[in-house]
Amino acid sequence: MFGLTLGEFQAYGYFALTAFLVVMLYWYIYHLYSSEKKGTKDYEKYANMALHDEITDELVEKKEDSKTEDSKQDRET
Repeated sequence: MFGLTLGEFQAYGYFALTAFLVVMLYWYIYHLYSSEKKGTKDYEKYANMALHDEITDELVEKKEDSKTEDSKQDRET
């Protein structure tokens, strides 16, 4: 198989996997910073969920109830 020994094949595979994971890590970090800068998501709020997890703590994000939106649209028509 192309003159590669099993050890060489494993080494190339390990290098390719490591390079792929490094690229994915930098893409993910870029995604986090760019989405925070655009204002679409604030991931620091989500990071604080581990610290503020009491039942009496305020919500990170309010949940929009799709049932109430559907019923409002039904009433208008």
